[in-house]
Amino acid sequence: PAGSRLPARWPRRRGTAAAGAALRLVFFARIAEQVGTREQTWPWAEPGTGEQLLRALGERFPQIEPVSRLKLAVNQQHARLDTRIVPGDEVAVFEPVTGG
Repeated sequence: PAGSRLPARWPRRRGTAAAGAALRLVFFARIAEQVGTREQTWPWAEPGTGEQLLRALGERFPQIEPVSRLKLAVNQQHARLDTRIVPGDEVAVFEPVTGG
């Protein structure tokens, strides 16, 4: 659910202008395998939305399409597509998890 906390094993980071004009992306599970890395610095000079980031990721990594299925967490908080993302944020990208 929106606003729920993510696992404590993630180091706590807050988005700040001091972090430069970039995001710290963290990829999980199959997404990490498909993009070939677990973490990446991503150029991000201006505030944008989760939807804009996913679109850009889909262009850079067509193997993760359709990106509409992916979920985001911004600074360890589950995020909606309209969540504002600013330079310095940490953004996790992952597939939805199902249980049963």
